[in-house]
Amino acid sequence: PGMATGTARVVMDPRDPAALEPGDILVAPFTDPSWTPLFMTAGAVVVDVGSPLSHAVIVSRELGLPCVVSATGATGSIPDGATVEVNGDTGVVTVIDS
Repeated sequence: PGMATGTARVVMDPRDPAALEPGDILVAPFTDPSWTPLFMTAGAVVVDVGSPLSHAVIVSRELGLPCVVSATGATGSIPDGATVEVNGDTGVVTVIDS
């Protein structure tokens, strides 16, 4: 739950998080344990694939990060560098400025 606004960073490979700055919104195709270090920097997490018991949800909850899963096509439709608002309460991700 919760809300966060920040710069979207579309990351397709957890080994290449160079553009992810503190507070950025991590937008990923999915997550597994190899993605966990990126959560430490993120202000919120959005993933294309996931469920209420997925890795992204569990780690986000433990770190107090808003998270939206099953945002099908997010990595292709949210522009890298766009300002986005993530509402973990409603599951809505809004592109504010691209």
